[in-house]
Amino acid sequence: MYWEKEIETIPRESLLELQLTRLKESLKKASASPFYGKVFKEMGFDPSQFHSIEDLQSIPFTTKEDLRRNRPYGFTAVPKKKLIRVHLSSEIIDDRALAVFHTADDIDQWADVMARSMAMTGMSDNDVFQNMLPYGLLTGGLGFHYGAEKIGALVIPAGVENSRRQIQLMQDFETTVIHISPIYALHLSVVFQEIGIDPRKHTHLKTAFIGAEPHSEKTRDKIEELFGIKVFNSYGLSEMNGPGVSFECPARMGMHVWEDHFFVEIIDPNTLKPVSDGQPGELVLTTLLRQGMPLLRYRTRDLTRVIPEPCKCGRTHKRIERISGRTDDMMIIKGVNIYPSQIEKKLANLPGTGPNFMIILEREGLNDHMIIKVEVQKEFFSGNLKQLENLRQKIIEALKTDIPITPKVKLVEPNTLAKIEGRFVRVIDNRKDLYF
Repeated sequence: MYWEKEIETIPRESLLELQLTRLKESLKKASASPFYGKVFKEMGFDPSQFHSIEDLQSIPFTTKEDLRRNRPYGFTAVPKKKLIRVHLSSEIIDDRALAVFHTADDIDQWADVMARSMAMTGMSDNDVFQNMLPYGLLTGGLGFHYGAEKIGALVIPAGVENSRRQIQLMQDFETTVIHISPIYALHLSVVFQEIGIDPRKHTHLKTAFIGAEPHSEKTRDKIEELFGIKVFNSYGLSEMNGPGVSFECPARMGMHVWEDHFFVEIIDPNTLKPVSDGQPGELVLTTLLRQGMPLLRYRTRDLTRVIPEPCKCGRTHKRIERISGRTDDMMIIKGVNIYPSQIEKKLANLPGTGPNFMIILEREGLNDHMIIKVEVQKEFFSGNLKQLENLRQKIIEALKTDIPITPKVKLVEPNTLAKIEGRFVRVIDNRKDLYF
């Protein structure tokens, strides 16, 4: 199925011409923002002199740190009165999250690209769509909601209702398509079993879109087996609107990046030079249509590769493989992005803590847990258990301001946590195979 067959199957030569036209416009828009205006002035760059796609290599990369240093409005390219929406990323640094701003046109473009993605899998205005990701400042819930409404499906904005209520909604309204995180899909299958309902026989489900968390192919297979449905993978990030950057077609051999909206580069994360299609590297994206907050050559830190072979579905937009890892130390737990540096900054400001800590990620059943071992001064182990417990509680409360989950904290004596080749071990991830 096609939402916009002409653009989805556009010949590569025509797509490159369209990208060049839109790159020129995006550079012009970006120059109106305080950040890019300053960058272009310092490098003596005139957007009107941009003549070829190769010229993009002269533009410096944009990083997450650039967004942090210039928040909130340093990247906005239109007057504030034209901005109608702000969304935040799930990670919180220095008590704040990254902000991404949208105009009315940006929201409409986002809805359109989401409709294209969902229609590609066979979803239509005959479907009943139940959205089980959170609504609010994060982008996942609203992005899929807009796309489903654009298609004309009946939308159930269930959000984070309890599991039995979710199942009741599925049965009452004959839900056919769901948007759900992989770990919650597995949990929901357990609830179905507890109440004696087989979702393969007693629901109308046929399709699931999963995202928000990394997951393996085995997880997808397990969800399909438990629910008797087809499961499609998607990719997005708040800085690029959210979901809808790339999506699987029915062939499910990689995710199509919508190249009329995003210009794709894959770079070697060490040399920062481009690599050939088929070679692994870091994904770099440039917005082509965004009005409110255009981003140029944004380093996503996600590792993938472009699949060079044409897709048998007939779409000409490039495909990328499932994200295989990160070039930084970001962890994803319960759909939340967390960096060890967030924890390090908080601990550094707490009297009594030492320079070393270790993060251990564990899985119990279908639940992920974060355990943080913290070295504290030796005097806390002198026998005063109340003093030790008070410090542990202070650490938990301090961490909760930056981490939207509650970690388990264990206090240990100085110089007891592991080192490898003289360096502290910061993260041990004991979750196997990303759920299975």
